[in-house]
Amino acid sequence: MRRLLVILFLFGSLSATFASDAISGRVVKVLPLLLDLQSRDAVSPSLYDRDAYQVYLRQHTNEISAIRFDVLWKASDAKGAKLKLRVELRGIGAGGLPRQTTLEQSVTPGFFRRWTSLTLGGADYKNSGELVAWRATLWSDDQLLGEQKSFLW
Repeated sequence: MRRLLVILFLFGSLSATFASDAISGRVVKVLPLLLDLQSRDAVSPSLYDRDAYQVYLRQHTNEISAIRFDVLWKASDAKGAKLKLRVELRGIGAGGLPRQTTLEQSVTPGFFRRWTSLTLGGADYKNSGELVAWRATLWSDDQLLGEQKSFLW
């Protein structure tokens, strides 16, 4: 009986060792924020003021210079792994034609969750048209670790 328990314990510890080698990750939260001509998303640090200023910018589109995506992500067991954060955008450009834009950034995993910002600005923002949908994904080489997408994606 004792040998059986020892053997089961050894197999359990070996399987736990091999299972921990798999990289896991996820995208926790995505905040798409419009930026004004001074690259601000709010005029004061208050969250209420930020939300009110975002409504103002949506109504006054000539004062928008860029859009920034703040992405909160987490990866486990990813020491030394090459991770990539990608935000894909779908919009409607001039003449009602669909446009798709991709933003990518290499990221390094840490012990805790991390915020990463990806910005689309300048001529690229103007050419992308009106934003309709977005999707944020976390990749390890060619393996999708996690994603979060807008309602219309």
